[in-house]
Amino acid sequence: MTYKARKRLALFVLVVGLPAYIVLAVTIMSEASRFPKVIEFFIYVALGIGWAFPLKWVFKGIGQPDPDEKP
Repeated sequence: MTYKARKRLALFVLVVGLPAYIVLAVTIMSEASRFPKVIEFFIYVALGIGWAFPLKWVFKGIGQPDPDEKP
């Protein structure tokens, strides 16, 4: 995948995907409010970082200059 395509995909994930994921996580937690506090804490942690690991390849190197661009 080219640098520009990854940059566009990263922007799409942050603008559209992450808010949708947040709505999904809030919906899940509102339905599952009967857990003990310790279990609930671990669910929040898992939901909080769970979106980043599958998408790590998209964000890797986005802040760097375009490697394909000629100087």
